[in-house]
Amino acid sequence: MAIAENNGVKGRANQEVFSSVLQQLAEEDRNIIAVTSDSRGSGKLVGFGQKLPEQIVEVGIAEQNLVGVAAGLASTGKKVFAVSPACFLTARALEQIKNDVAYSDNPVKLIGISAGVSYGALGTTHHSLHDFAVLRAINNITIVAPADAFETEAAVRQALHHNQPLYLRFGKKALPLLTENPDIGFEFGKGRVIKKGKEVAIIANGETVHPALLAALKLEQEFGISVTVVSMHTIKPLDVDLLAQLAEESNAILTVEEHMINGGLGEACASFLLQKGYKKPFKIMGIPDEYTVTGSQIEIFKHYGISEDGIAIEVKKWFQLANEDQYYVDIK
Repeated sequence: MAIAENNGVKGRANQEVFSSVLQQLAEEDRNIIAVTSDSRGSGKLVGFGQKLPEQIVEVGIAEQNLVGVAAGLASTGKKVFAVSPACFLTARALEQIKNDVAYSDNPVKLIGISAGVSYGALGTTHHSLHDFAVLRAINNITIVAPADAFETEAAVRQALHHNQPLYLRFGKKALPLLTENPDIGFEFGKGRVIKKGKEVAIIANGETVHPALLAALKLEQEFGISVTVVSMHTIKPLDVDLLAQLAEESNAILTVEEHMINGGLGEACASFLLQKGYKKPFKIMGIPDEYTVTGSQIEIFKHYGISEDGIAIEVKKWFQLANEDQYYVDIK
């Protein structure tokens, strides 16, 4: 099992893939509309606006208006992609998401860009570590965090025909393809098994799947620990069938996410497993209940153990191969 190297290229950022695929689709369908909140630059939609000026709406720095306008357009039959930094989209415009989109059942595609800690040193004001939690608590919205270019392109294409409110979460980091196996497809609500193992299951999403896979390969090669890696791209609805299968087949489960440990992927998995009576060692890795340290995304990931080495350490603890206090890495 090896990570697809893309012919030596490091890969593309998911939000770059999103904008490229969206423009291609919009050139073929005039009903596709992009709505932005002074975010066409960061959303990589400058070219879209130049090529298709009649299919883009700019509302300025006004995320509540962004969602309201998007909901109105969707109610008339337009296929609307509302693009804004995730930190603002899912906080400042939360009421509009709840009422104008979800409650009113307008099939807006909410696109949260520069998600998680993508903004790095800009700090907590620009981090979106709450979005899974708040949106999970709202009825009638699908939540998806693709992990690579393949998942992103598939998600955007499926979003076009998804007749329900949808939140797609993208980051800024260039990512390699996780696998070139053509049999591992993509479908909302169905997790992707990137690597099969026997002892431990690592469930991740978004930009944490890549370090999870690297950790799994390291554990197998250096310690003989067999690890399954799953891209659980859809947090809502959760793939509970796959989750139950992992609980049956694995001795322990580790979840990894670029989100607070409260209310996200890990707690969604834990809630299902506990209520179904599964009793296996279980650990949630993510950002703890604190304001994050200041640094780049890579530095923040390393500090909280969301890295190849950090994830491997957490798994090794179950095999008495690492100390319990091994976790944080100071930023120097």
